[in-house]
Amino acid sequence: MDRISQLAEQLGAALNAKAAQVTTAESCTGGGIAEAITRIPGSSAWFEAGYVTYSNAQKTKQLGVCAELFASVGAVSREVVEAMVRGAQAHSGARYAVAVSGVAGPAGGSQEKPVGTVWLAWGDGERLFSVREQFTGNRDEVRRQTVEAALAGLLRLLAEENPAMG
Repeated sequence: MDRISQLAEQLGAALNAKAAQVTTAESCTGGGIAEAITRIPGSSAWFEAGYVTYSNAQKTKQLGVCAELFASVGAVSREVVEAMVRGAQAHSGARYAVAVSGVAGPAGGSQEKPVGTVWLAWGDGERLFSVREQFTGNRDEVRRQTVEAALAGLLRLLAEENPAMG
């Protein structure tokens, strides 16, 4: 079993133990986190909803992210992923949430936010954590590392640890 499947299986067991659900709000991973979670048999017991909001307009429409944030801080930012978490929780009713937005490449990077820059956020209904990561590799590798970090962070969150300290 690959690392992502192992993390997703562990996440399912942890959510089951708490009788809790998780939701995902994804941009650069295009649904990869939700796919990883739902590849595990029985995931309907703990996976509530997944939002793939690739465009800024959909981040606003589906998750309620304030449109002014994109002009002031950009889509790949702490403020946007934290708003994505809150929106996913509000719309799905799930207690736990993860959100990601990043520059997977090969184009789209800047000096301020080079390719591989990813913001991740996690929430449990009370606490909200976020972290900026700088992943390396090609587009597929950046997306895979983002999915792994998102799942590992959810596991830390469920263990009452800071998910951003991985």
